[in-house]
Amino acid sequence: MNTLYIITGPAGVGKSTISKKIAEGRKKSVLLEGDEIYHHVVGGYKSPWMEGNHLDLLFKVAINTIKIYLEEGYDVIFNYIINPDNLKMFEENFREYNIKFVVLLVDGDTLLKRDSQRPEDCQMKERCLVLLENFKKHNYDSKYILNEKDLSIEDTVKIIESEDRFIIKGE
Repeated sequence: MNTLYIITGPAGVGKSTISKKIAEGRKKSVLLEGDEIYHHVVGGYKSPWMEGNHLDLLFKVAINTIKIYLEEGYDVIFNYIINPDNLKMFEENFREYNIKFVVLLVDGDTLLKRDSQRPEDCQMKERCLVLLENFKKHNYDSKYILNEKDLSIEDTVKIIESEDRFIIKGE
Protein backbone atom coordinates (compact mmCIF):
# COMPACT_ATOMS: atom_id res chain seq x y z
CA MET A 1 0.00 0.00 0.00
CA ASN A 2 1.19 3.49 -0.78
CA THR A 3 2.03 6.07 1.84
CA LEU A 4 1.04 9.70 2.23
CA TYR A 5 3.71 11.69 4.06
CA ILE A 6 2.50 14.95 5.54
CA ILE A 7 5.42 17.16 6.53
CA THR A 8 4.61 20.35 8.41
CA GLY A 9 6.24 23.00 10.56
CA PRO A 10 6.77 26.75 10.54
CA ALA A 11 8.18 28.59 7.53
CA GLY A 12 11.93 28.10 7.27
CA VAL A 13 12.13 24.88 9.29
CA GLY A 14 13.12 22.72 6.31
CA LYS A 15 9.85 21.17 5.10
CA SER A 16 10.77 21.47 1.42
CA THR A 17 14.30 20.16 1.85
CA ILE A 18 13.26 17.15 3.91
CA SER A 19 10.25 16.41 1.69
CA LYS A 20 12.38 16.42 -1.44
CA LYS A 21 14.89 14.00 0.12
CA ILE A 22 12.10 11.63 1.17
CA ALA A 23 10.63 11.75 -2.34
CA GLU A 24 14.02 11.10 -3.92
CA GLY A 25 14.45 8.00 -1.75
CA ARG A 26 11.18 6.38 -2.78
CA LYS A 27 10.86 4.09 -5.79
CA LYS A 28 7.73 5.81 -7.11
CA SER A 29 6.92 9.16 -5.54
CA VAL A 30 5.38 12.59 -6.00
CA LEU A 31 6.36 15.74 -4.13
CA LEU A 32 3.52 18.22 -3.64
CA GLU A 33 4.46 21.59 -2.20
CA GLY A 34 1.47 23.32 -0.62
CA ASP A 35 3.04 26.72 -1.31
CA GLU A 36 3.18 25.98 -5.03
CA ILE A 37 -0.48 24.95 -5.10
CA TYR A 38 -1.42 28.07 -3.13
CA HIS A 39 0.39 30.28 -5.65
CA HIS A 40 -1.56 28.83 -8.60
CA VAL A 41 -4.13 31.53 -7.87
CA VAL A 42 -3.11 34.79 -9.52
CA GLY A 43 -6.20 36.97 -9.86
CA GLY A 44 -7.69 37.41 -6.41
CA TYR A 45 -4.54 36.17 -4.64
CA LYS A 46 -4.36 36.94 -0.92
CA SER A 47 -1.63 35.88 1.51
CA PRO A 48 -2.61 32.79 3.53
CA TRP A 49 -2.68 34.72 6.81
CA MET A 50 -5.08 37.36 5.43
CA GLU A 51 -8.85 37.30 5.66
CA GLY A 52 -10.47 36.13 2.43
CA ASN A 53 -7.57 33.81 1.55
CA HIS A 54 -8.04 30.74 -0.62
CA LEU A 55 -6.79 28.06 1.80
CA ASP A 56 -9.97 26.00 1.39
CA LEU A 57 -9.29 25.84 -2.33
CA LEU A 58 -5.65 24.83 -1.72
CA PHE A 59 -6.73 21.88 0.42
CA LYS A 60 -9.43 20.83 -2.06
CA VAL A 61 -6.88 20.81 -4.90
CA ALA A 62 -4.27 19.06 -2.73
CA ILE A 63 -6.63 16.31 -1.57
CA ASN A 64 -7.88 15.57 -5.07
CA THR A 65 -4.34 15.57 -6.50
CA ILE A 66 -3.01 13.34 -3.72
CA LYS A 67 -5.87 10.86 -4.28
CA ILE A 68 -5.05 10.55 -7.98
CA TYR A 69 -1.36 9.87 -7.35
CA LEU A 70 -2.01 7.39 -4.54
CA GLU A 71 -4.54 5.54 -6.72
CA GLU A 72 -1.88 5.32 -9.45
CA GLY A 73 0.59 3.67 -7.07
CA TYR A 74 2.76 6.61 -6.01
CA ASP A 75 3.85 7.53 -2.52
CA VAL A 76 2.98 11.19 -1.98
CA ILE A 77 4.99 13.64 0.08
CA PHE A 78 2.94 16.75 0.85
CA ASN A 79 4.31 19.68 2.79
CA TYR A 80 2.53 22.75 4.03
CA ILE A 81 1.51 24.39 7.27
CA ILE A 82 -1.04 21.96 8.72
CA ASN A 83 -3.17 22.68 11.77
CA PRO A 84 -5.10 20.00 13.71
CA ASP A 85 -8.31 20.63 11.74
CA ASN A 86 -6.42 20.22 8.45
CA LEU A 87 -4.93 16.99 9.78
CA LYS A 88 -8.40 15.61 10.58
CA MET A 89 -9.46 16.43 7.03
CA PHE A 90 -6.51 14.43 5.65
CA GLU A 91 -7.26 11.52 7.98
CA GLU A 92 -10.90 11.46 6.84
CA ASN A 93 -10.01 11.61 3.16
CA PHE A 94 -7.24 9.01 3.24
CA ARG A 95 -8.57 6.34 5.60
CA GLU A 96 -7.61 3.57 3.19
CA TYR A 97 -3.97 4.66 2.90
CA ASN A 98 -0.91 4.69 5.10
CA ILE A 99 -0.25 8.13 6.57
CA LYS A 100 2.89 9.43 8.22
CA PHE A 101 2.64 12.84 9.89
CA VAL A 102 5.70 14.82 10.98
CA VAL A 103 5.91 18.23 12.65
CA LEU A 104 9.41 19.64 12.14
CA LEU A 105 10.44 22.11 14.83
CA VAL A 106 13.55 24.03 15.86
CA ASP A 107 14.16 26.96 18.20
CA GLY A 108 13.48 30.55 17.12
CA ASP A 109 17.12 31.51 16.55
CA THR A 110 17.73 28.51 14.30
CA LEU A 111 14.51 29.24 12.43
CA LEU A 112 15.49 32.86 11.74
CA LYS A 113 18.98 31.79 10.66
CA ARG A 114 17.56 29.24 8.21
CA ASP A 115 15.03 31.75 6.91
CA SER A 116 17.80 34.29 6.26
CA GLN A 117 19.52 31.75 4.01
CA ARG A 118 16.49 31.53 1.72
CA PRO A 119 16.16 33.76 -1.37
CA GLU A 120 15.03 37.25 -0.33
CA ASP A 121 11.61 36.90 -1.94
CA CYS A 122 10.99 33.67 0.02
CA GLN A 123 12.01 34.97 3.45
CA MET A 124 9.30 35.23 6.09
CA LYS A 125 11.46 36.97 8.73
CA GLU A 126 9.53 37.58 11.98
CA ARG A 127 6.51 35.72 10.58
CA CYS A 128 8.55 32.52 11.13
CA LEU A 129 8.46 33.15 14.86
CA VAL A 130 4.70 33.78 14.81
CA LEU A 131 4.22 30.46 13.02
CA LEU A 132 6.55 28.70 15.47
CA GLU A 133 4.44 29.94 18.39
CA ASN A 134 1.27 28.81 16.58
CA PHE A 135 2.70 25.32 16.20
CA LYS A 136 3.54 25.19 19.90
CA LYS A 137 -0.04 26.22 20.77
CA HIS A 138 -1.53 23.43 18.64
CA ASN A 139 -0.36 20.87 21.20
CA TYR A 140 0.31 18.11 18.69
CA ASP A 141 0.96 14.70 20.17
CA SER A 142 4.69 14.77 20.99
CA LYS A 143 5.26 11.56 19.04
CA TYR A 144 4.73 13.49 15.79
CA ILE A 145 7.20 16.25 16.68
CA LEU A 146 10.77 16.02 15.42
CA ASN A 147 13.23 18.63 16.67
CA GLU A 148 15.78 18.48 13.92
CA LYS A 149 17.98 21.40 14.98
CA ASP A 150 21.06 19.22 15.51
CA LEU A 151 20.26 16.62 12.86
CA SER A 152 21.60 16.41 9.33
CA ILE A 153 19.14 16.26 6.46
CA GLU A 154 20.02 12.59 5.98
CA ASP A 155 19.51 11.78 9.67
CA THR A 156 16.17 13.59 9.71
CA VAL A 157 14.96 11.61 6.69
CA LYS A 158 16.22 8.34 8.20
CA ILE A 159 14.28 9.00 11.43
CA ILE A 160 11.09 9.84 9.54
CA GLU A 161 11.39 6.74 7.36
CA SER A 162 12.28 4.32 10.13
CA GLU A 163 10.32 5.37 13.21
CA ASP A 164 6.77 4.12 13.63
CA ARG A 165 5.84 7.00 15.95
CA PHE A 166 4.94 9.15 12.92
CA ILE A 167 2.33 6.70 11.66
CA ILE A 168 -1.22 7.94 11.98
CA LYS A 169 -2.57 4.79 10.43
CA GLY A 170 -1.54 1.99 8.16
CA GLU A 171 1.80 0.31 7.62
